[in-house]
Amino acid sequence: MLKKYKVNDDFDEMLDAEGGVRSRYQKFRKLFSGVKPAEFGAKRQAVDTAFLRQGITFNVYGDARGVEKVFPFDLLPRIIPAVEWEFLERGLIQRITALNLFLHDIYHAQKIIKDGVIPEFYVLSARHFRREFVNFEVPKGIYIHICGTDLIRDRAGRYLVLEDNGRCPSGVSYVLENRRAMKRAFPAMFENIDVRPVENYPQELLKCLKHIAPAGVAEPMVVLLSPGVHNSAYFEHTYLARQMGIEIVEGRDLFVRDSRVFMRTTKGLQPVHVIYRRIDDDFLDPTVFRRDSMLGVPGLVHAYRAGNVSLANSIGTGIADDKVMYYFVPKMIQYYLGQEPILPNVPTYLANEEADRQYILEHLPELVVKAANESGGYGMLMGPKASKEEIEKFRKKVVAEPRNYIAQPMVYLSRHPTYCDGKFEGRHVDLRPFILSGDRVSIIPGGLTRVALRKGSLVVNSSQGGGSKDTWVLYGDE
Repeated sequence: MLKKYKVNDDFDEMLDAEGGVRSRYQKFRKLFSGVKPAEFGAKRQAVDTAFLRQGITFNVYGDARGVEKVFPFDLLPRIIPAVEWEFLERGLIQRITALNLFLHDIYHAQKIIKDGVIPEFYVLSARHFRREFVNFEVPKGIYIHICGTDLIRDRAGRYLVLEDNGRCPSGVSYVLENRRAMKRAFPAMFENIDVRPVENYPQELLKCLKHIAPAGVAEPMVVLLSPGVHNSAYFEHTYLARQMGIEIVEGRDLFVRDSRVFMRTTKGLQPVHVIYRRIDDDFLDPTVFRRDSMLGVPGLVHAYRAGNVSLANSIGTGIADDKVMYYFVPKMIQYYLGQEPILPNVPTYLANEEADRQYILEHLPELVVKAANESGGYGMLMGPKASKEEIEKFRKKVVAEPRNYIAQPMVYLSRHPTYCDGKFEGRHVDLRPFILSGDRVSIIPGGLTRVALRKGSLVVNSSQGGGSKDTWVLYGDE
């Protein structure tokens, strides 16, 4: 089924530049060659049906055709050899360590600002910088407990960091369910190929959450706080809560009394010690942030300040998601760790810097322009693929709000054979590993490979027509 698959100018995950099969894929390719088209079609149908029955879906905001969609899943796995994964692990651990040090610094001594590494303006003007939490000691000194860092490969095959997701990163439920689906579809593959497991992630996550419990609590009550059924990641909220064996709650299920958080249950009130919150800061507590929020818990911030409840991720981590702060992460690594970044950023221009802004405005048709606080593929201009009208619209936005925009050269992501329209074709992919920071930093081996299912598209987000693949990290290099 893969015989007609060919390489092009992009870096191909399975084939080298001459069209030879990379060593990491050779065992898989040999086993897969025995799968007939009809058998493959039946496996695809069985997986799609199972996903539908289990409710493995996502929601698209503003889609008039319906809210819930089955998450598209491609049955050809992305394979990463051990030596490559060890390199990625080292780079990701370095990055999350620097980000946590940065967050502690800007909410305390602000040395990185005083030493002129990051201009004060960029920190203080950041939408998610929370002045209310300056000098607040977060539990165990950890700000980002769960991070999803997006990695891409350029045409030379180099891994680059595209962005960090340190507020409420989603997608790990698909990692776990994709693996279950692949094991059902291709059980013999897992008997013959040494793939590292991902199934222990919920236990690692729960361990991470219990690590930040208030002092003196031997058996902490941990809950997952969700905005509710209409949130785009609600399937994941329920899934993770079930896998960890904890309660999923909404704001109305909790209340604060005497600076302590309680959960209403059929057996009476239960004290709550740790909240894995999947709600942005703005909606957490209407007495501190948005007064119109119906999603949060009045008094929650007071209980947090009093040390009676812990939150993951901590309030104020959103500044690390700001795409302007992304520009400075390599400098954070050098400043806090005295090291060169293992995983480089994509070259980035700041529209608020005069020279960069001039370059951006002169080269808009060649650049990708991104809003500082948008996600999911929204608020973005793909210059080489945009119309003149779209380019001029973004030109006005950049001039009007330069602090809110960055620009990067177009990076043609690596591609991977993907089943589309009855045959295998190359589609662009990225990788979102999930990093947990508790008593130590741990990373699920692999993460979520997202794939742009539309031909030629570089946007992998599910909300923009993307799907996913299982990611196999090998114990060895082939």
